[in-house]
Amino acid sequence: MITRAQGHDARLIPLSVFCALIATAPLASAARSPRVWLEKMSQALRTRNYDGTFFHLSDGRVEAMRIVHRNLHGHITERLQALEGAGREYIRSANGRLTCYLPDKHEVLVETRPNHSSLLSALPRFGPGVEKFYRISALPDERILGTPVKVIQVSPRDQYRFGYRLWLDRKTAMPLKTQMSDARGRMLEQILFASLRMPKSIPDSELRPNVSTAGMRWIVQGPTEQASAAEERLRPAELPPGFHLAAAGAQTIGAAQRPAEHLVYSDGLATVSVFVEPQPAVSRRGAGPREMQGLARLDAGFAFSTVIQGHQVTAVGEVPAQTVELIAHSVGAAASLSGRR
Repeated sequence: MITRAQGHDARLIPLSVFCALIATAPLASAARSPRVWLEKMSQALRTRNYDGTFFHLSDGRVEAMRIVHRNLHGHITERLQALEGAGREYIRSANGRLTCYLPDKHEVLVETRPNHSSLLSALPRFGPGVEKFYRISALPDERILGTPVKVIQVSPRDQYRFGYRLWLDRKTAMPLKTQMSDARGRMLEQILFASLRMPKSIPDSELRPNVSTAGMRWIVQGPTEQASAAEERLRPAELPPGFHLAAAGAQTIGAAQRPAEHLVYSDGLATVSVFVEPQPAVSRRGAGPREMQGLARLDAGFAFSTVIQGHQVTAVGEVPAQTVELIAHSVGAAASLSGRR
């Protein structure tokens, strides 16, 4: 229905102008939608080439780092480099291989991760349906290093998640600054880019390590294996609202004789990893190394470990302590239920 406004007859508006207003109204509304900005950010992080230096603040520590991300015909290669300290480097190849160069330990770790994610995991990625568990809103625009940015607030709807604030470049939607905070608004983690380039192409030389591997010990871990039937029964019987199983596999860790199962649960934004590792027989008899138990702070997140039916169960993630505790204890409940069947 067409109505009059301020004494002007709507019929005096030229038809072409009226149609243009109708056609562009949804686009203007979508451009202002905070959710659309998050989608644009996720797409930019996935599809663009970029090379940036940034400061990572977590648990009272500040690290200067460099990230190089190349998308070559849909194949992703990344290099994460510590610019201070021992100069550790991490390279994720397009074939799913992750190589960790650790000069301070004189080691190079190589493992295959078919379902790999970005090396810059501190930058949040938003999946579908996150609005059910987070409130997404826009804050007043700001500027970072002279660049106009869109500020997006992501607040959890319950006590099982942390909140986020993102400063996105208005032209590219790339995150120039991100913060993760707890329920009291205390900042737990921050990423702040000091420089960020987005070249059309990135040469292979920028994706090679600067670390000399002479004299280093190479540790190569095999690809993800299938979990045994015994470990498959160890599943959480209860999860926080919105969390679901996103990935599962089994992998030999360190000098372990049997593979540890690795379960990844996600709500579309936050992720929790659950490791189920068989204990050595000597440990079950009370000899050998003691098992880990209880809650521990891990950078910006938490880890909770317990022992269930001869297995070390550890839940870890950038989520509140009660989230990892609930999931880990629930694995125990699932094991007890399966044992009664």
